[in-house]
Amino acid sequence: MLAFIIWALLGVVYIGLSVFVFFSSIAPWANFQVKDIAGYNKALGKLGIICGTILILLGLPLLCEQNSPFIALSILGTMADAIAFMAVYFLVIERKYRNR
Repeated sequence: MLAFIIWALLGVVYIGLSVFVFFSSIAPWANFQVKDIAGYNKALGKLGIICGTILILLGLPLLCEQNSPFIALSILGTMADAIAFMAVYFLVIERKYRNR
């Protein structure tokens, strides 16, 4: 139970940071020139909120007993979530908002 609470708190912190990014007016985390800062921040915030929510849902198997085989779903799902986040960021968001 404690593991899920810690897992969920980290997901909530991630969602909170994503909400901050969503409403931010500057983009200091971009390592390139952004042509539409508001659109970039909204896209990045939405992506972060979705990934944080998925992260919390992936922690649900931690509520099972300690040696449950479903805990592997949390680990593999988190890796897939991180890979999907990077793929969407680089293939969609960065290409759309990079100032060329």
